[in-house]
Amino acid sequence: MSGSASDTADTARVPGVPGADLLAALLDGMDAALCALDASGTVTHWNREAERILGWSAREAVGRRGFDGWAARSADAEEILERLLRAMTAPGRRVHEFALLRKDGGRVLVRTQTAGVRGADGQPAGVYCAFSEVHVQIDLERSLGLSEALLADAAWGVVVVDVDLRPAVVNGYAARALGASRGSLLGRPLGELVTQGVEELEGALRHVLAAGSPPAPADVWVTLRDARGERRRCWRCGFVRLASPLAEGPEPVPLGVGWLFQDVTEARLAEQGADRLRFRWSQLHRASVAAAECEDPLRAAAVLLDFALAGFADHVLVDRTAPGDRLVRALASPGGAPGPVAPVAAGGIPLRYAPTHPALQALARLGPTRTSAAPHTARWAADRLWPADTAHALCVPLRTRARTVGIATFLRSASRPAFEREDAEYAETVAGRVAAALEGAAE
Repeated sequence: MSGSASDTADTARVPGVPGADLLAALLDGMDAALCALDASGTVTHWNREAERILGWSAREAVGRRGFDGWAARSADAEEILERLLRAMTAPGRRVHEFALLRKDGGRVLVRTQTAGVRGADGQPAGVYCAFSEVHVQIDLERSLGLSEALLADAAWGVVVVDVDLRPAVVNGYAARALGASRGSLLGRPLGELVTQGVEELEGALRHVLAAGSPPAPADVWVTLRDARGERRRCWRCGFVRLASPLAEGPEPVPLGVGWLFQDVTEARLAEQGADRLRFRWSQLHRASVAAAECEDPLRAAAVLLDFALAGFADHVLVDRTAPGDRLVRALASPGGAPGPVAPVAAGGIPLRYAPTHPALQALARLGPTRTSAAPHTARWAADRLWPADTAHALCVPLRTRARTVGIATFLRSASRPAFEREDAEYAETVAGRVAAALEGAAE
């Protein structure tokens, strides 16, 4: 900071002076406007960004004392200079806002960060001042504040994924959703965190890197494996491509993808349950209307079961009770291929169920019995006299007027999930209508 102002300005631009070219390049390459003042308040440095904002060139600025008569109004200039020079003796950086004048006469509000500079003897030698237009600084601070808020503990997951599709930044929500600590997730392939659905997720990330952000969020179903076991979750995901604001050219190289998501599993399951319930009761209504047009009660029972099977099970078997506590097959759907439920031609032959057969258990308890093969084997199904592809079964007593008239067995293959409680409730409703039809056939 020592020497005359003109010497300093010349030194920054005259070849052959040690460090002059490097200093000029560093100052002019900065994104922030920078000026420096010596202990007397004379401007010693002025970079290109300062020239862009205010219009005054380095040759016009360097060597002037303060800003009076050129870069500030006379009424404000002395106060501005005093506030800047106080930084020489104050610890740390000082932030100020004040109005400066452009060369064209316009005013601009700037925000400055000022810090003191000490000489070789440790005494205050001047100050440097980095400044930018207030609206630009506010935009930057808003962006930084938004980033900090999102990556702190927002109400949705935020993951910054690098171009290798590995997490680079993970917030608290995302770490909890993925079932690991934030630090342990960084740099790991997504395939180590997501066992099912990772192909869809990585495909979406690659698309964003190549083509940009999608127009709307999308639901992605994934299965996670952690210390709690496997968990099936639905994430509502949005993606944005990240590119450096400093990059030039129409297609800047992407830095990665910002992936934002919320866990919407409960909402989606509730929607699926509501859709399933509407469909099933619609099927029951249609079944009742169709069965009412059947003159043969056994045919009416078969129609009811045809409608009930849609979206519910792959096969159904109906066994009627006979004297001597026997069960005989009355109705069945084809075991090898899809087809309508029909009466069994060889009806009347008693079924030789083992004492522990689920159908007999359901009869004994007068309530539905669910069972599944773990793992699925053809032998498991054959032992129970079911089709070889059976992996899940639901047996429901056929009750009407306080009497049991048979048993209905709904069967699913291994490609479908096991029967659940709401499935058993639906099956009981169907069984009540089928039982009434079977009782009419027996009369």
